[in-house]
Amino acid sequence: MSDRRLIDSPRAWLTVVATFFSSAVALGTVYCFGAFFQSMADDFGSGKGSTAVIFGLTTFSFFWLSLITSRLADRYGPRPVLAAGAVALFVGLWATSNVNSIGIGYITFGAGAGIGAACAYIPMVAHVGGWFEKSRATAVGISVAGIGVGTLVMNPLAARLIDLYGWRSTYRIFAVVGFLVLLAGTLMMARAPGEAGAAPSRIREAFASSTFRKLWLAALCYAIALFIPFVFAVPYAKERGISPVAAATLVGLLGGSSVLSRIGFSWLTNHFGTFRIFRFGFVLCPIAFAIWLLAGSSFVALAIFMVIMGIGYGSFVAVSPLVLADLFGVVGLGSLMGIMYTACGLGALIGPPIAGRMIDVQGSYTMPLLVGLGLGLISLLLLTLLRTTPSGNIAVPGAQSDVIPGPGNEIALAITAFDETLMELEDWLEP
Repeated sequence: MSDRRLIDSPRAWLTVVATFFSSAVALGTVYCFGAFFQSMADDFGSGKGSTAVIFGLTTFSFFWLSLITSRLADRYGPRPVLAAGAVALFVGLWATSNVNSIGIGYITFGAGAGIGAACAYIPMVAHVGGWFEKSRATAVGISVAGIGVGTLVMNPLAARLIDLYGWRSTYRIFAVVGFLVLLAGTLMMARAPGEAGAAPSRIREAFASSTFRKLWLAALCYAIALFIPFVFAVPYAKERGISPVAAATLVGLLGGSSVLSRIGFSWLTNHFGTFRIFRFGFVLCPIAFAIWLLAGSSFVALAIFMVIMGIGYGSFVAVSPLVLADLFGVVGLGSLMGIMYTACGLGALIGPPIAGRMIDVQGSYTMPLLVGLGLGLISLLLLTLLRTTPSGNIAVPGAQSDVIPGPGNEIALAITAFDETLMELEDWLEP
């Protein structure tokens, strides 16, 4: 029982620090691909569609390999998994810096950065969840905020380094720094105390749940739309006369705005419920794509689009582990997060390459943006099929309902009214 005293302790917060920086470097490297996009396409002589496949394969391998790395971390602890990620990230980036064929780049970057990210994010966040009870929402929010900080910092940094040294040398710099940061993270991580540290797989149980299946489909539609701006916001801006560093800053804005929402929305869940906040984040996706459609060459409009998209993205990343914990508990949370995020991996593999192909064929970004808007609406509609408790958490058969918190401010009233409207729409749609 002595291990239970470590729950919510200073030692627990050390795992938050390790997860924050490890995910910032590993995922920041993946999500700053837009800064490298045009340089690599020019070097390899490839079109937008085929170049975007690099990002799609990397993100796909990241999320799907997380099924394996999460299970390994549950069984053997997070340290050996994160150490393996450090090696994979270094080897993958260094090898990518030396390739002369985009086909080989699919393998080196896709496998190296994909494995590194798969080791550095989902398994580590799952262990953070096991280290906390009272402060779980805040701890998870800070941990996943690392991705946003990495995206915010590494996009303009990559653009600047590419201008100075070229894309190949920039990947070598990222390889060395990433390896050292992840290696330091292994010294700070440890298996979560109690039963959450050594848990069975929950994959079969998850897919046996109709609620989980709806969540997975909503996440798939959302992810197909989400990863389009990660790849194409930078080239879109460059083609409209915006400087490379300023264009890369747009993706940084997406990451930066997601940082505040990851922490802020995690805090808001304590007041308004996890699923109510989760669903509110999905509302922002179609709104954001509508703004991009109207943005033209306006940097301000593009920046607003990225900020709104980032806020919704941050909500998804920060709150989805809490929704899963509400549904199934924290035991085996790594496996649950792994299978949930396979939807994101599949979305990344589908969205950017198809969007790139549309742009190559039509010479316009309009159709991909319309597709993103439509998929955002579909994902929101899927979430309206799921009930919430009076307190705003996802409804679980047999679970007791919470008490609705007093609507002490306009935010509470707005979220409550929005949730009630969605429930009324669901009742109207049901036969």
